[in-house]
Amino acid sequence: MAFILLLAFVALLVVSITWLWDYIITRLIWRPHTIAKEFREQGICGPSYKFLKGCNEDIKIMKEEQDSLVLDVHDHNYLPRIAPHYLKWRAQYGEPFLYWFGPKPRICIFDYELARQILSSKSGHFVKNDPPPTLLALVGKGLSLLEGTDWVRHHRVIKPAFAMDKLKMMTKTMLACAQNMIKELENQAYQNKNGEIELDFNKWFRELSADIISHTAFGSSYQLGKEVFQTQYDLLEINLASLLNVQIPILKYLPTERNRRKWMLEKNLRSSLLQIIQPRLATSSIDYGNDLLGLMLHACIASKQGGMEGGLSLSIDEIIDECKMFFFAGHETTSLLLTWTVFLLSVYPEWQERLRQEVLREAGREYPSNDSLSKLKEMTMVLLETLRLYCPALFMQRKPIVDITVGARKLPKGVAIVIPIPIMHRDKEIWGENADEFNPLRFENGITRAAKVPHALLAFALGPRACIGQNFAMLEAKSVLALMLQKFSFTISPNYVHAPTDLFMLTPKFGLPVILRRLDVCN
Repeated sequence: MAFILLLAFVALLVVSITWLWDYIITRLIWRPHTIAKEFREQGICGPSYKFLKGCNEDIKIMKEEQDSLVLDVHDHNYLPRIAPHYLKWRAQYGEPFLYWFGPKPRICIFDYELARQILSSKSGHFVKNDPPPTLLALVGKGLSLLEGTDWVRHHRVIKPAFAMDKLKMMTKTMLACAQNMIKELENQAYQNKNGEIELDFNKWFRELSADIISHTAFGSSYQLGKEVFQTQYDLLEINLASLLNVQIPILKYLPTERNRRKWMLEKNLRSSLLQIIQPRLATSSIDYGNDLLGLMLHACIASKQGGMEGGLSLSIDEIIDECKMFFFAGHETTSLLLTWTVFLLSVYPEWQERLRQEVLREAGREYPSNDSLSKLKEMTMVLLETLRLYCPALFMQRKPIVDITVGARKLPKGVAIVIPIPIMHRDKEIWGENADEFNPLRFENGITRAAKVPHALLAFALGPRACIGQNFAMLEAKSVLALMLQKFSFTISPNYVHAPTDLFMLTPKFGLPVILRRLDVCN
């Protein structure tokens, strides 16, 4: 018996030593050395690697130094606030450059053609970079993080929910939700003789877009989804607080105060989503609805009953992950698009008036229709320019799963490729000398003719992995803005502090306080 225990101990010891050798010597010491050498031979340099920490401490220090920077409302160059490390290393080492996120190598590229080849690749050689575990718990391993056959399977189930005929049906719901917000704002404005109120539109748009995604995709009210959104924001805070910390794998399993809170939030998030899903499952009808949740449930139940063809099946766990993804991404992206659009229209009142006249010309004072919304060309131009200057998504990442050559660059397997959207959206060689300025007219002839290359706008990515909900987001933004412009004018509050910040997405650090005025009082 003692001999067997001794053998088991020796075997465990050998396994432990092998794992430690692979993790410490190979991954933390040898691989960073060889990766840096490979890139130096190509003329690509960058800040030196520090054991386990990489460049994280330097990034944290530079961001903290710039955190107090406040910009003029007409200054749209917030790059020193959100990416001071990229600006410094680009100036110091040229482009592209190599840096280290902990022990993991990342190469930051600025070349549009290289970005196009990577994002448009259909070979399957480039995949999404692995998200931090806490972020995965927040958004789930849904469509945007899946690869290969799993991505194909999910995409085939989900895509019909965002077809144009479905979007047209959703417009009434979007407008109804927006109208409820407008009525509440009108009621508040009527209480003041001057017809003015000051409010934080970042907060209002967050709740509105959450209400819209709840109704259109999941057939529930904002109140029912409120717990989901709050839990996701709590998980986001945990993720951001630890993002640049040294990541030691074993620590995530220890019952620390932070981990216990994270586990509790993950459990609560799953429970809240099941409360939305289960009433649909309990229905006696085989029709679960034609919204996103209904399509996913149909794929789940039909597969259990053997009625699903072509592998179009989803498990309940996969549906929960997709709900996480679309609850978060489906409202956060659009709410920030609306926030930054209202900011720009407040700063540039001549464009606000142009859009108001366009809305009144196409829809009058009536409820906008799908047809009238589709004719709002200048509004589309403003939204696209907002996405260029204040794109909610800041950095895209891909990594090759094999050693591969793209253009003149040899990219080793597993090295994350960072595409810095706000920096590339300000490339004067591509966008012209006025790249730092707000100029919606650059989109007068469409997206493909707005810059020197047709794929210059990266807000919704490119290629087969482009955002599946981009038409949904644009339609929602148009619906909300059209109703607002019919009823109100708005200006930036003196209390507004222009300090865009990176909270996973581009967010106004101190909110967006705006002074709203009823048009019937203004006139």
